[in-house]
Amino acid sequence: MLLKGNLLSLADPARGRFRSLLRTAVENFLNDKQHLARRLTRGGTVEFVAWDDWMAEAPSQLSIYGQALKTWPPERIFDVRWAATVVEQALRRLAEECESRGRLRMFTALSKYLSVERMEISYANLSTSLGVPESVIKRVLHQLRVRYRLILRDEVAQTVANPADVDDEIRYLCAALASAR
Repeated sequence: MLLKGNLLSLADPARGRFRSLLRTAVENFLNDKQHLARRLTRGGTVEFVAWDDWMAEAPSQLSIYGQALKTWPPERIFDVRWAATVVEQALRRLAEECESRGRLRMFTALSKYLSVERMEISYANLSTSLGVPESVIKRVLHQLRVRYRLILRDEVAQTVANPADVDDEIRYLCAALASAR
């Protein structure tokens, strides 16, 4: 590096001794290496993802269409994505629980009704398609809803500092998701 660089051309006897120039060059070299080593331990190898790329590849099942992406402020887009991520994580956990109990088929059929009003559900159609009595559909859906609420509360509790803020955060996330429709 010393021979390839312009350090030797900077050597001027009027400015000081050559060994002082070499010592300063070595100190700067070592400082640069130390700085690089510290940077790597603080996440220097982390690659940043552009906002647009993240939005295009986000795993969320909630779609925010192009016009909304252009007109919504970034804070609103972030809130909607955050809410969708928390809800989807809760659903993923519930799906894993159901799968471990051998009830993944039931979860898959009923998961879209977890947040739907009871008036919008056709228990008779679900009963026919799953081949189980309506009373079983109602009971299982009720159990799934109760468990989903508990898991969602747990997911939100992991994101707030104070446990007393969980209910407010859930309301905020629900409002964010409602605004996305």
